[in-house]
Amino acid sequence: MKYDEFAFFNQQLAAMLRDGIPLEGALRRLCQEMRVGALRAELQALEADLAKGTPMAAALAPRQLPELYKRMILVGVKSGDLPGALTMLADYFQRQNNVWTRLKGLMVYPIIVLVAAFLLACFLSFILGTFLWGNFAFLANNSRVPTIWAGLWVSPVFLGLTVLAALIAVAVPTIRRGLRWRLPTFKEASLAQVASVMWLMLKNGVPLADVLAFVEQLESGTIAAKEVSQWRRQLASGRGKFSEMAAASRVFPPLFVWTVAQAGEDLTTGFQRAAELYQNRAIYRSEMLLYSFLPCSVLALASMIIIQVVPLVGTLTSFLTSISGD
Repeated sequence: MKYDEFAFFNQQLAAMLRDGIPLEGALRRLCQEMRVGALRAELQALEADLAKGTPMAAALAPRQLPELYKRMILVGVKSGDLPGALTMLADYFQRQNNVWTRLKGLMVYPIIVLVAAFLLACFLSFILGTFLWGNFAFLANNSRVPTIWAGLWVSPVFLGLTVLAALIAVAVPTIRRGLRWRLPTFKEASLAQVASVMWLMLKNGVPLADVLAFVEQLESGTIAAKEVSQWRRQLASGRGKFSEMAAASRVFPPLFVWTVAQAGEDLTTGFQRAAELYQNRAIYRSEMLLYSFLPCSVLALASMIIIQVVPLVGTLTSFLTSISGD
């Protein structure tokens, strides 16, 4: 799902609801203007169910939409302020789009460079191997002929395995979710996302215990879910202050805990500050990495060529010298 398109849709939907247009009619009109795709199909199915008189909860349940979105729609309907909930959701998805678009660039660019390096290494190995063995085949029976051919393909094989590992890390959801909480810039973006979810739900009146349960479900399978589960147990035992709940946190850094705890009992404001802080940090670091990536990639490719060619030239020179000495 493209979050920027989803954010724009919710902004328009909130405006139409404020103008007094019924929800089913607003959904129908907006879907007609959307391009064909999975998001439009899901929203059209939602509109069709609502038009039949299906309750909102039952209509949302089978839809392939973000869990936070479905939960906040129900909260907005229950509170009687659906346009307000939609506006906050639009802001949330727009912020997430701004951050994760940059982070996707950090994932794509290294893979592109690795693939280019792999292809270049294969090309050099083929050219050099063909040239060497094509021109010195008559010496194949000489006992002092170095085993150059095997050495030529060490670099391509290594780069190929690296590319394969990178593609697996990106393609497999379990690995990707695990790395998201371990790589620095991605971890800061994840902290901002968790803080934004908690701020959004608390601002709309969802109890803290329910918020923690939802975040634990949202981060299921990650190391963050274990700590949020611990927060829930601390809250259930009577430790209502966030500084007490998160005192033993390892995944959530001390700055995160301190920022939230500084707001005292106003956890809504505390999580809002934490979300803004870590979102700005994630954007800053991602931009710095993107700016420095191009020169680093050029240096990496040049180093790869040098590492592959120079030893080969040295070996060939020694070999030819030994032959001329005979």
